[in-house]
Amino acid sequence: MAYKISDDCISCGACAEGCPVGAISEGDGKYVIDESACIDCGACEGACPVGAPSAQ
Repeated sequence: MAYKISDDCISCGACAEGCPVGAISEGDGKYVIDESACIDCGACEGACPVGAPSAQ
């Protein structure tokens, strides 16, 4: 199951930089994860300073 980014996102981009497959991009007010590209590795969760990405 793909990760999702909650509304806690502060749009810092740390998750996108940490994503090994480039599944994260800047969205409208927060970053978003392309569910079809996400490999469920959890790198984004570890990179985020506010814990916005999580497994759903």
